Amino acid sequence: MKNIYILSSGEIKREGNTLCFESSQGKKFVPVTSVSEIYLFGEVSLNRKLLEFISENHIILHFFNYYGYYIGSYLPRAHYSSGFMIIKQAEHYLDKEKRLILAKKFVYGGAMNMIKVLKYYENDELRKKIEAMEEKVKLIDSSNSIDSLMALEANIREDYYSAFNDIINVDEMKFNGRKRRPPKSPLNALISFGNGLMYVAVLGEIYKTHLDPRIGYLHSTNFRKFTLNLDVSEIFKPVIIDRNIFALINRLEINTSDFSEEDGGIYLNEKGRIKFLKQFNDRMNQTITVERRKVTYQMLIRRELYKIEKHIIGEKEYSPYISQW
Repeated sequence: MKNIYILSSGEIKREGNTLCFESSQGKKFVPVTSVSEIYLFGEVSLNRKLLEFISENHIILHFFNYYGYYIGSYLPRAHYSSGFMIIKQAEHYLDKEKRLILAKKFVYGGAMNMIKVLKYYENDELRKKIEAMEEKVKLIDSSNSIDSLMALEANIREDYYSAFNDIINVDEMKFNGRKRRPPKSPLNALISFGNGLMYVAVLGEIYKTHLDPRIGYLHSTNFRKFTLNLDVSEIFKPVIIDRNIFALINRLEINTSDFSEEDGGIYLNEKGRIKFLKQFNDRMNQTITVERRKVTYQMLIRRELYKIEKHIIGEKEYSPYISQW
C-alpha cells in the first residue's frame, strides 16, 4: 500500500475499480487496492461517488491549502473504533498522574531523538550543545505538571534549533530563529512544511489502530480536532523531518529557487514541494532494523501506536522509540 501525492489541479474520480486523476496533462490511473492515503495539494475536485468508493476501501484523503499547510482530512468511518479504548484513553487523560507519565515519555522520546540527530553530525561545537541538552533531559522526570514539562521541552528544542547552523553548510539556508506564522526564511518554510506532513502521517496511522486521535496527553485535549498525532510526532520529527531537511540542503538538492515569497512569508513552491515530498516518501519507506526486525519508518509509527495502546490498557508500560543511529 502506498501514499499518493497530487500537486496539480484537476479531478479525481472513480473509473471501474480504479482511481483516476484527470488534469490538463491527461489521465493517470491507480488501482484502488494499492492506495492507503492521498495527499491533495492542488485544486482538486471530487464527488460523492468517489467518497463512497474510497470509504469502502478505507482510503484517507488529506487536504492542504495554497501554501502547503494542512487544512483537514476525510477519514472514512473508523472501522477499528473501540469504545473501550476511548474510555481508557479518557481515563489516562483525566488522571493527572497517568497523563503526566505519558506526556513525559513523549518529551523524553523527542528529546533523545533530537540528541541522536546532533550526534550523527557531531563536532566540537555540537558536543557542547548536546551536553546542555542532556542535562535538561535529566529534568524531565522531575517535572510535576504539563505546563512545566512543556516549558522544559521548549528549552530543549531551543538548544536543538541553535545547533542547526553547525550542521547546515549553505549560507543562504542558515537558521535565523524559529518563525512559524508565516515562516520568514527558507529553513523555517522547510520545517513548517515537514512538520505538517509528519502530523498528517501519524494521523493516518492512528486511524488504522483502536486509538482515538482526539485524545492527546502532552498537547491538551480541547476544541482542537486532533492532539494525539501531535504527541507522537514529537518522537519522529527529528529522525524523519529534520534529517531530511539537512540532507536536502547539504546535498544541494534544494535551494532558494525552490521557494516563493508571498503575503509576508516564504513558502516552498511547487518545484520545492515535489523535491521534499519525494525525500519524505523515500524516508517513510526506508527499511531499518529495530529489535532484530526489519521495518519501514511508516511501520515503525504504527508499532509505536500499538505500544501506546498496550500502555493504556495496562498490558505493558510504554517506552518511546529512540533512534539507534
